[in-house]
Amino acid sequence: MALARMLCMNGHDVCVWSALPEEIEELKKTGRQRNLPDMEIPPEIRFTVDLEETIKGRDTLLFAVPSVFVRSTARRAADYVSPGQVIVDVAKGIEPDTLFTMSEVIRDEIKGNPIVALSGPTHAEEVAKDLPTTIVSACEDMQVAERIQEIFTTPVMRVYTNPDVKGVELCGALKNIIALGAGITAGLGYGDNTKAALITRGLAEIRRLGICMGCHPETFSGLAGMGDLIVTATSMHSRNNRCGYLIGQGLSAADAAAKVGMVVEGLNAIPAAIALAEKYQVEMPIVQAADQIVNHGSAPADAVRKLMSRNSKTELSYVGD
Repeated sequence: MALARMLCMNGHDVCVWSALPEEIEELKKTGRQRNLPDMEIPPEIRFTVDLEETIKGRDTLLFAVPSVFVRSTARRAADYVSPGQVIVDVAKGIEPDTLFTMSEVIRDEIKGNPIVALSGPTHAEEVAKDLPTTIVSACEDMQVAERIQEIFTTPVMRVYTNPDVKGVELCGALKNIIALGAGITAGLGYGDNTKAALITRGLAEIRRLGICMGCHPETFSGLAGMGDLIVTATSMHSRNNRCGYLIGQGLSAADAAAKVGMVVEGLNAIPAAIALAEKYQVEMPIVQAADQIVNHGSAPADAVRKLMSRNSKTELSYVGD
């Protein structure tokens, strides 16, 4: 809804669909989104529960649903999508069974349409307040990436392009796990030194995997990589960070997610991240520690001790003679 508002205020004709009729009714009635109560929704935005109505006649389709619902939503939408419509995805995740990124999931259901991954440090709470924000439009077809760049650029939203779609999407999915870990350490009472170490070494893990998967190294130091990781691992707006904090305080992952009250994508991303690490034979100790805590009952403090007691090594991936 933050993006819908932004696009509407930038002069675009916006129609919003939800699979939940009660959500559409609430938005129509109140003009507010319950998670963004201070954001006034422009009256020009139309709401519908009719997916065909939302899609037909549009030049750009924005997928802003939780990652676990991207495939089912794309499958429902496929019957109505026309050739040439650009699909923009802002969901961040990796499908556990196929190990597909979200754009690959959409492409698997909707054939032939250009797909853009829109990712970066963009908490909705700040987009809704028109605070300066930057984001990345990722598509192998740079003309399409630039088209979306133009649509989403506003006086408070600066958009960069990047042809490395895989790298951008990998960053978007895996940074949530590192942010979960950062929250856990805060919940344990550890300080800024610990958080900085976790963010830095977490990014090293993501980059290591990404390079093995053929991604561009610069993507990981860009907005979709370092930028999104920093904001997700440090911000009070971050669901992953909040969920991790509650786990560090002693709650189970399920209870922590329930208390957050919204989708915690870091929890969803762990199985796929573990599978990718095994597939590409990449060492990802922080991701593995998160998996042990969330899915195998390890005590958070024990997991941190194991990370700290690993064999000593160089920070660099390659050291010359």
